[in-house]
Amino acid sequence: MRFFIDSADVNEVRELAKSGLVDGVTTNPSLIAKEIKKSSAMADKGSGGYIHTRIGELCALLDGPVSAEVTATDFPEMYKEGKSLAKIAKNVAVKVPLTESGLRCCHALSLEGIDVNVTLCFSSAQALLAAKSGARFVSPFIGRLDDIGHDGLQLIEEILELYSHYKFSTEVLVASVRNIGHVIASARMGAPIATLPPKVFRALYKHPLTDSGLAAFLSDWRESKQSIL
Repeated sequence: MRFFIDSADVNEVRELAKSGLVDGVTTNPSLIAKEIKKSSAMADKGSGGYIHTRIGELCALLDGPVSAEVTATDFPEMYKEGKSLAKIAKNVAVKVPLTESGLRCCHALSLEGIDVNVTLCFSSAQALLAAKSGARFVSPFIGRLDDIGHDGLQLIEEILELYSHYKFSTEVLVASVRNIGHVIASARMGAPIATLPPKVFRALYKHPLTDSGLAAFLSDWRESKQSIL
């Protein structure tokens, strides 16, 4: 399974990428807005310029895809914005919502060789349309489905089964991941990618027995050194 980091924080992504375990980045308007509030660059560049600058900075951190989402909702503006985002760097994946206009935009951009991540997927029917539209990635939001009493992981299973019957090149990018359980269950199903909030990525390292075992090893080593001296 490949791991993407769901963040627009350049410093955080840079630090996590040092592990060699990060394969890409996903952003969205909410994450970008959060970074705008923290940055003085907004005053100089305006929100549009800031977004392009921030995406460029993220793209420079790693070779993998960096999803940059359009904010327009109608096809002409969405297409125009997607083309602009794609010019930022060769590893930009334009992110569009799973709407009629979004899928039309996905189809148009894909025909031009631009990678597209179709986001806000909540059903296998939507995932089928995304694949037929030429999406490189489809992002099912499992946590948000769990929030309304549905089984988000079941959707991942359905989409993977559906795609297995056809020669789609679209990859399932598990999104809205809330915990390690989501990651492991998706990996066991064979989902190729999960995008993780930084805190969930860091949690993958943790286990209490690892901590206690390391503490015991180090304690034994210190005692052995003292006995030798």
